[in-house]
Amino acid sequence: MPDHADHVRREGVAPKGTLRHQPPEQWLFSGIYGLVLASAMVAALDATGEKADPGPDALWVLLTALASSAAHGYAHVIAQRASVDGAATTSRLWSVLAEWPLVAAVLPTVGILLAAVAGWWAEATAVDAALLFNTVALFGLGASAARTAGHGWPSSCRAGGLDMLIGLVIILANALIH
Repeated sequence: MPDHADHVRREGVAPKGTLRHQPPEQWLFSGIYGLVLASAMVAALDATGEKADPGPDALWVLLTALASSAAHGYAHVIAQRASVDGAATTSRLWSVLAEWPLVAAVLPTVGILLAAVAGWWAEATAVDAALLFNTVALFGLGASAARTAGHGWPSSCRAGGLDMLIGLVIILANALIH
């Protein structure tokens, strides 16, 4: 499946408005990746027996997403450099910046954790809420992708359910580990 980096390679420069007008596949890929990353991070940072500290946890989730998106974008740059002339171009910067949906996908988790910092709920409740939100969002993205591809509702719900299983596995692992 051609991605944004393929388009950038063919055209030599990123098209105007690239960051806002990405193909849906790129947004879905990065969105699902970001939701899974946020769930895994929030579950890992929720250590039993430690003092609740949702502020630094929120920061770690955000920093991890930023680092992951930069690493994924830079991997496109390296692949492009190896397959083309190796010269630096602005299209390579666009390849890195095009990973913004991954960061956007973790923002609800960061917001939920920051609500715990504000005292709206306990950190444990924030972790549970973030895991639940991300799991439901995985279902929504999976079902939406299937509907966009022309599948009917039953098939789309099955696709969403399979995506949601990733979130449920993280919830189960969080329960078993803690």
